[in-house]
Amino acid sequence: MQSTTRIRAAAVAVALGLFAALAGPGNARAEDAPPESTTVGDVTGFRAEGPVYRLSAGPAEARVSFVSEETFRIELAPDGRFTDPTGDDIVLPQGKAPRTRWKDRGDRYELSTDEVTLRAYKKPLRFALHRADGSRVWSEAKGLSWTGDTTVQTLARGAGEQFYGAGMQNGRGNTSHRDKTVQVAVDYNWNDGGHPNSVPFYLSSAGYGIFRNTYAPGTYAFTDPVTTSAKEQRFDAYYFAGDGAKDVIGQYTDLTGKPFLPPVYGMEVGDADCYLHNANRGERRTLDALKVADGYVENDMPNGWMLVNDGYGCGYEDLEETAQGLKDRKMELGLWTEDGIEDLAAQVKAGQRVAKLDVAWVAEGYKFALDGCKDAYKGIEDNSDARGFTWAPESWAGAQRCGVQWSGDQYGTWEYIRWQIPTYAGATMSGLAYTTGDIDGIFGGSAKTYTRDLQWKMFLGTTMTMDGWAPMDKQPFRYGEPYTSINRDYLKLKESLLPYQYSYAHEATKSGVGMVRPLVLEYPDDPKASTEAAKYEFLSGEHFLVAPVYQDTTERRDIYLPKGTWIDYWSGRTYEGPTTIDSYSAPLDTLPLFVKAGAAVPMWPGIRSYRDRTASSPLAWDIYPQGNTSFTLYEDDGVTRQHRDGKYATQRADVRAPVRGAGDVKVTINESRGSFTGKQSKRPYEFTVHTGSEPRSVRLDRTLPRLTSEAAYEAAQQGWWYDRDDRGGVVHVKTAPLRTDKKFTVKLSGTSAVGGKKASAAAVLSAPTGQEAAAGTPGQVQVDITAGSADLTDASVTLQVPAGWKSTPAKVPGRIPAGATRRVAVEVTPAKDAEVRETRLTALARYRAAGDARTTEQRLALSVLPPPPTGQAWASDLVWLSETNGYGPAERDRSNGESGAADGRTLTLAGTTYEKGIGTHADSDIAIHLGGRCTALTADVGIDDEINGYGEVAFSVEGDGKTLWTSPKLTGASATLPVDVKLDGVRQVRLKVTDTNGSKTGDHGDWAAAKFHCA
Repeated sequence: MQSTTRIRAAAVAVALGLFAALAGPGNARAEDAPPESTTVGDVTGFRAEGPVYRLSAGPAEARVSFVSEETFRIELAPDGRFTDPTGDDIVLPQGKAPRTRWKDRGDRYELSTDEVTLRAYKKPLRFALHRADGSRVWSEAKGLSWTGDTTVQTLARGAGEQFYGAGMQNGRGNTSHRDKTVQVAVDYNWNDGGHPNSVPFYLSSAGYGIFRNTYAPGTYAFTDPVTTSAKEQRFDAYYFAGDGAKDVIGQYTDLTGKPFLPPVYGMEVGDADCYLHNANRGERRTLDALKVADGYVENDMPNGWMLVNDGYGCGYEDLEETAQGLKDRKMELGLWTEDGIEDLAAQVKAGQRVAKLDVAWVAEGYKFALDGCKDAYKGIEDNSDARGFTWAPESWAGAQRCGVQWSGDQYGTWEYIRWQIPTYAGATMSGLAYTTGDIDGIFGGSAKTYTRDLQWKMFLGTTMTMDGWAPMDKQPFRYGEPYTSINRDYLKLKESLLPYQYSYAHEATKSGVGMVRPLVLEYPDDPKASTEAAKYEFLSGEHFLVAPVYQDTTERRDIYLPKGTWIDYWSGRTYEGPTTIDSYSAPLDTLPLFVKAGAAVPMWPGIRSYRDRTASSPLAWDIYPQGNTSFTLYEDDGVTRQHRDGKYATQRADVRAPVRGAGDVKVTINESRGSFTGKQSKRPYEFTVHTGSEPRSVRLDRTLPRLTSEAAYEAAQQGWWYDRDDRGGVVHVKTAPLRTDKKFTVKLSGTSAVGGKKASAAAVLSAPTGQEAAAGTPGQVQVDITAGSADLTDASVTLQVPAGWKSTPAKVPGRIPAGATRRVAVEVTPAKDAEVRETRLTALARYRAAGDARTTEQRLALSVLPPPPTGQAWASDLVWLSETNGYGPAERDRSNGESGAADGRTLTLAGTTYEKGIGTHADSDIAIHLGGRCTALTADVGIDDEINGYGEVAFSVEGDGKTLWTSPKLTGASATLPVDVKLDGVRQVRLKVTDTNGSKTGDHGDWAAAKFHCA
């Protein structure tokens, strides 16, 4: 795989060429005259045939076919001859057509069901849809029109009408398409602005959706008027009139297929690499995949499946032994179907349970791609008792019923994280329930970008990590500490949330709506939910709001919370929406994550694999009581297809609590209904009830024992314990094993809704950013404590610090008046061997307010710094605070070279060689601590001679967040540029190299002879 980048680029180029050839006249040159357009004329004939109506307009003929009370189809054949290239590929057989009726109103025909009326105006033929109450849903601004190769529908646009859908639209989709134009076609562009996995379906906030029943590429312009075109001289579209977006998505997926239900292991993280004849990693064999699988086990990290041949020409051997070895490690075997699926039956019988389809699957068009998805899915099911489970790029409408839509090959960068956030949530609006991308891409990447990317992708339904194409393997345990521990925590958090996520997966098979959702899907009346204010966040189910960090920072800015009470998952702090959090403290291990008040979240605590569950394993419920709410848990055997025959169970949790303030909380776990192989007949239950107030008592059938410490709670078979220091105050409850066919109620008396008896009285903690400390040296951490609506008394602030560190609690003298802020200095001494890096500390404030003893906590980032440089210090000899690089690692005293570490050559600019310096690849960013001790940076910069004259970049130097110097654009043919930047008083400097022409090929920027001049 030495030339993998070139191979994939060539494959894409060939496929693009083939698509261009197939597209025909659609590739006319810009200077060609636009083709002549014809608009349908006056109605010259009308026939009714039950639920099907035909309208002639000269030689053209239109056909209206009703599918349900709210779904119908309009076709137009300009020459009067109807065709259907999709056949039965996409649209599934439907039930009995509804009863319809029609009337001639003089200027129009009205075609009606009990729910909608389609008006067909006569002069000229023009359609408009109205509901039974007469309100208009949509209307054509002009009649259907066509050229030799294109058909267009033109709709009037409502004053505030918003639009969503068109499949996976990279970098957009979870906010409105209004005033934008989107393409619906294969483009093999897997970057920001591309549109892999297109779907010719969109929906409107006016309560309708439209699906173009075609394989032809399309262009949807949501301007005024709205024009939607497809590259074919036929018109064929289905229309859905619904009660909101969820209803419309449900009708669309009734037509084209509900999302499939993945096996449980498919919702665990996956791992992909080439093991046989992998030149990037040295000679290996397929069985070497088991050594990597051992790494997951040894590092206590979940992993559900492994692709062992993910590389061009990779192949495999010892398949049965590999499959069994993975099963022994609680994983399943997957294969990349680079060369087709002719051998799928034998592979499945040998143990294959996952099929990832190559880009080659769409080279012959979307029908080939859809057939491949369906055939691979069916092949797994025909040859095993497992569920079909496939992954594919560049799919089409209908693929939601057979596979995960994967966004293709990307680089591990901050930008990659940024634009992927709206991509997957937006795809849900097209009925795609499982869309995802590789963790940290397959090229480039870094420890930080990997960790940040993994965090938020644990709240997608499916995801995987990909190796072999990057300079180093990308398993979550490869980067060392603190990254390994952080990655483990989030992988295990996803594992514990599988009952919640799997319940939403089952819901999608009924509703068509995926778990990952844009805010506008749940809050359609919120004016900000469809705008940029909500673009870089999403909902995971109805209860989690995820706002990923997509920059190299310890803050996340501008998090929008819609209407309702939201609880910070890590601190327990409550927020009342709608509101915007201007700045959220997010150290590297902290994903900004919020829970909607009223949530009851089922969890599997403390497991690495779903296979760790036994007959006696507990079911945990994480509860945020507010008002009367419920959640229905779905369970089956997780692997086979027996659930399709009714072998599954559901169990509903009902929570009854005050809407605000003091009162009792009741949690009723109803009887589990249904059965399946392996169902627990009884099990213990655990509850974490986020009340913020200690209850007087907790009862099951009798009063449960009150325990006084975490250790006592852990040792007891049942009982309860209130931990005031846990996320603002949490009641922990555990029961002995209880029968699952009997309901029971846990009652917490004398407690409160989430937030406490007086939520507004809670204090708020914050900390200034940019705080620093030196290893082994006493210092201080500044913490601000702000009183809520009541005065604070008896306040103290402590720091939770890593092992080996020391910290002394700080007592806050006197009273802090309501609304006032007091800054507290807490003494802290990092360990002598503390690593030079950002470290997360947790501040806890204990106090009394409004008559209650309370605790407030807040995570914060502290930078442990190296000693500042002295004298004349080469930049390549210093400790770097952080480093990101476009391709492979930035190199010390050599050029960037290729993707591996230390594979560069002697730094060379314009024929001059340099012994010292840094070799990078745009986009690159290196941070160095100066401590205000240096006066200047000198260097020679340019593109290294190894690139032979091409590439285009700009260099810049930033000091303490301000740009101090920027170069002009430099190419591989530019003269070497000397640098002399003044740095008086700068504490931290960043050396950046940025691509300037949109093509990062050859962007090998050198900081040759980079030297700091210091005191």
